[in-house]
Amino acid sequence: MSMRRAVATATGVLLGLSSLALTVVPAHASSQQEQKSDPPLTVAHRGASGHAPENTLAAVQKAHELGIEWVENDVQRTKDGELVVVHDTTLERTTDVEDVFPDRAPWKISDFTAAEIGKLDAGSWFSDGYKGEKVPTLEQYLRKLDETDQRLLLELKGPELYPGIEAEILDELKSEGWLDDQHVQGKLVMQSFNESSVKTVHGLAPAVKTGFLGNPPVSELKNYARFSDQINPRYTTVTKDYIDAIHKLKGPHDKPLEAYTWTVNDASTARKVADAGVDGIISNYPDVVRDETGG
Repeated sequence: MSMRRAVATATGVLLGLSSLALTVVPAHASSQQEQKSDPPLTVAHRGASGHAPENTLAAVQKAHELGIEWVENDVQRTKDGELVVVHDTTLERTTDVEDVFPDRAPWKISDFTAAEIGKLDAGSWFSDGYKGEKVPTLEQYLRKLDETDQRLLLELKGPELYPGIEAEILDELKSEGWLDDQHVQGKLVMQSFNESSVKTVHGLAPAVKTGFLGNPPVSELKNYARFSDQINPRYTTVTKDYIDAIHKLKGPHDKPLEAYTWTVNDASTARKVADAGVDGIISNYPDVVRDETGG
């Protein structure tokens, strides 16, 4: 072999090795690329309330049909002490109470018995297809979730209007088997805008996961972490820095605080808050959120 040919051959081998080195990715780098954080959990707000009348069993069923495992609801108390699932503190927006009881304005839930509320149509306002849908009791709602094997983000709505409602809800949950290990460890969260109410729930049932609805200043997050496992801000207040500050703290169960945001109803906003790092997204259109984020 001539000297010139030998040099050319050696150069070719070196170039080939160099090219190979450039294309080989270290095993650890490849595994890092494959590791992706879990998408945020999708929660059906008041059931799949963009598709069915809110807080009804039909909305739970619709969420189930869409493949949404978690639903959110609102619990209040009637005049005779029954726990019912309804959002507003009055009945006129989501029932026909003005027609059935025209002389009972302002139609506060606390002014009506469970039997009276049971006479109301809670579906026609949404569409004729849901005519006759009822305001469910918490008992009926929990049994529906057992039937569909779904999970519950339960909001105590206006608890300051119903002294003692925290204990009553916990009693109902216990009666229906929702305070056993299976439910407490993965199927139930109780939340409220009322800080005192969240503290009360945590004090009465420390094993139950809790959430505070709102966006406390970062400087106050440590105080909330003593009794709340989640800080759940409105989507308009979500920033990556704020979510990171939440995640840096551990809650009462010695796990990092979570952040579930509400109420996100379009894909672009869902992507924005997901990119900020939220753990859950509460939506009237959970199928839209789930399809965008994969949660």
